Amino acid sequence: MSRAALIPLVVACALFMEMVDSTVISTSLPIIARDLGKDPILLKLGLTAYLLSLAVFIPISGWICDRFGGRTVFRSAIAIFMVSSMLCGLAHSFAFFVVARFLQGIGGAMMVPVGRIVILRSIPREEYVTAISYLTTPAMLGPVIGPPLGGFITTYLSWRWIFYINVPISILAIFLAGRYMENFREPDVPRLDIAGFALSASGLLLAMFGLTTINDQLMPVIASIACMVVGFILILAYVQHARRAPDPLLDLQLLKIKTYGIGISSGSCFRVGVGSLAFMLPMLLQLGFGLSPAQSGVLTCASGIGAVVMKPLAKPVIGFFGFRRLLMWNAVSSAIWIATFALFRPTTSHAILFPVLLAAGLFHSLQFTALNVIPYADMPDSKVSQATSLYAMSQQLSLGIGVALGALALQLSTFVQRHRTIVTADFWPAFLLLAVITLVSAIFSAGLPANAGAGMAGRPLVEAAEVELE
Repeated sequence: MSRAALIPLVVACALFMEMVDSTVISTSLPIIARDLGKDPILLKLGLTAYLLSLAVFIPISGWICDRFGGRTVFRSAIAIFMVSSMLCGLAHSFAFFVVARFLQGIGGAMMVPVGRIVILRSIPREEYVTAISYLTTPAMLGPVIGPPLGGFITTYLSWRWIFYINVPISILAIFLAGRYMENFREPDVPRLDIAGFALSASGLLLAMFGLTTINDQLMPVIASIACMVVGFILILAYVQHARRAPDPLLDLQLLKIKTYGIGISSGSCFRVGVGSLAFMLPMLLQLGFGLSPAQSGVLTCASGIGAVVMKPLAKPVIGFFGFRRLLMWNAVSSAIWIATFALFRPTTSHAILFPVLLAAGLFHSLQFTALNVIPYADMPDSKVSQATSLYAMSQQLSLGIGVALGALALQLSTFVQRHRTIVTADFWPAFLLLAVITLVSAIFSAGLPANAGAGMAGRPLVEAAEVELE
């Protein structure tokens, strides 16, 4: 097998594992919460801890790869992911589970980004598109396979096995990487922006922890607010630091490039609205409708199927409408589909639920593809690496904020309607809020120039951006 196929398939093992892991846990959260003796909404920390860990550590993954070598870092990241997966399966307390998920995020933050760097350095440019197709095809199956697989394992075996299945895949990937990857490293690596990393990491951790725990039983509300305030102060301190530092960890000056700044603003808003669905839909189907995890998984995989169907159609559709018009009106369409979820009832036929979720997956996938490309429309090639780090951080952070806001909206709805436990009637206000947030992303997209992204055809970074799956 050629290197253009072999090395991407090795990286695809890791990407497939990460995609499956992120989808199977969403299906299993209500059962995990029951076994750990916690409110299901509190298990949102299991999702946000992982996403926040990705947001914090992805920006330094490239530096670590250059410093220690791609193969070494890639195999070490898989090992961390494997061990932390086993710890998740062994968890018998809520705190232990959340910490294990955070460790999983550290492995994920190094695993896939470093794998992509290895591909870029191993494959000739003329074979790059072929390599990308080998990488993305197995990874796209994750959102389709994950929900029904997680539902089946949780219903008929134990939720702990959704983490143990990562072990054989990890061992295979570690072996193949050691056999076929070269340990590329840069001879002259600049110093790491340690002060910038400390400020950004601590700021994000405190701000997100405060947002996620507000209105929970974990800590007083005033303590959560204090965490958010201190976190935002540290983030502002990083902004000041980035203006003075010669090589900042995250180059915020890139936001002055219009297509990049608007792309991040619109994309972050859209992901906040859509990102909570992976948490909200299994909760609705299992806690609101009383379905088993297996039934819930089969239904929610419809969105993944829609995403897979849309992927080959996205490029011609974007070419026909243009980025600005598509991002505006497709955001409106996506918001409408999310609002329809508020109409779901326990009596709604599965024959209706499945195609509605599939259609939503189509529109969401189209938007994600366009949002992953437009930030690079006017980006100089010399700045693509720094732009990717900042973009990836904003991507994971906005998904985490989406989960936290969706859970908070659900809690407030339950409190206002004076329900002791979550019932179906508690979900419709939360879905409407998510639809409104998704709709706001269209306003940001309206600021794009009419011809934004018109000259992107044929640029290698277009294919590179499309690898960033949602």
